[in-house]
Amino acid sequence: MSQQLKRRIGLGLLTAYGIGVMVGAGIYVLVGAVAAEAGVLAPLAFLLAGLIAAPTALSYAEFSSRLPEAAGEAAYVGQGFNSKFFAIFVGLAVVVAGTISAGAVLRGGAGYFAAATGVDAEIAIIGMGAALVLVAIVGVLESFALVAVFTLIEVLGLALVVWAGFSTSASPDWTAALPLAEMVTTPGLVTGLATGIAFGAVLAFFAFIGFEDIVNMAEEVRNPTRVLPLAIVISLAVTSVIYALVCWAAVRTVPLAALAESQSPLALVWQQSQGGSARFLSAIAVFAALNGVLAQIVMASRVLYGLGGRTTGLAVFRHAHPRFGTPVRATLLIGLAVLVAAYWLPVAQLAGATSATLLSVFVLVNLALILQKRRQPEAPFRISMAVPVLGLVMSLLALATAVKGWI
Repeated sequence: MSQQLKRRIGLGLLTAYGIGVMVGAGIYVLVGAVAAEAGVLAPLAFLLAGLIAAPTALSYAEFSSRLPEAAGEAAYVGQGFNSKFFAIFVGLAVVVAGTISAGAVLRGGAGYFAAATGVDAEIAIIGMGAALVLVAIVGVLESFALVAVFTLIEVLGLALVVWAGFSTSASPDWTAALPLAEMVTTPGLVTGLATGIAFGAVLAFFAFIGFEDIVNMAEEVRNPTRVLPLAIVISLAVTSVIYALVCWAAVRTVPLAALAESQSPLALVWQQSQGGSARFLSAIAVFAALNGVLAQIVMASRVLYGLGGRTTGLAVFRHAHPRFGTPVRATLLIGLAVLVAAYWLPVAQLAGATSATLLSVFVLVNLALILQKRRQPEAPFRISMAVPVLGLVMSLLALATAVKGWI
């Protein structure tokens, strides 16, 4: 059986994959929470969050050009710390985090699907999960094409929300707000504004988690040393703009108090502007869930494939199907684990731990790049040493926030 994955992915599909992973269900909930902190300046909080994520994303981009391997973070940390144990530990942590995340999203998506169709939620979990695993096995190009379609549906849905937000009259909170230039020059407001935007940005940061999944596709990407860094930078920039526009439309249209209290803030935007129930957003949430689950299955199976080349204990997963060119064994295991997570694990409680795990990996990757750059400055895609240092600081702050909220 062949042990090589097939290089079938270009910049366009890889960027769509990155955007699809980030533009998930988080934006549908986080807008209200960020607005509660930053008020009408919540769009600035999302842009700031993108800037906070940027140093770590750039660290991933440089490492992806140095080590274009399916093991991704595991390879980076192993190289930076010169530790095989660290590499395996980080790789397995990423696999577990991705599996739990996919399980949580699958359960939520099945719930939306069941509510819309009347199909039993447990049957929906099995059917949706099995279908996505089958797509992931058939081929990476087919998987990415489906991810691109789902991403397009998600973005179109958000575009409708933005259109709705700007096609109606502004809320009293928006019209009563001072112009930005006057806000920042009014005595007593500057400190409060800065604090609100900063807290909002920390919350919004979690909506950007996902760019790191791109690097695990390295062995299926054509010209990875060029394409991987580009895809990371472009997907992060596009997502930042999408988030800011959606949040802008929301705070312009809906009173801040209602926005902060709602579990479906984007539905409020549509209802305020167009009336009706905004049920189409529930349908889009199903596509977002399918996208997230498929992306995590593909990512985690590639990490497991990469780890198979680093330790004999996981060597059984270092195999790709000769016809499909995908890691079938790893994909089947991850798919089964996702179904188990969706059915039996307390995924809601584990979500906080998953975020903390990924942020811990961010810390380690930034630190590993600092060590690696000191030993070997040259790289196909190179950033300033200040970037991973800033990424390390930002990731530690976000990790502290996540752990505090989890505890």
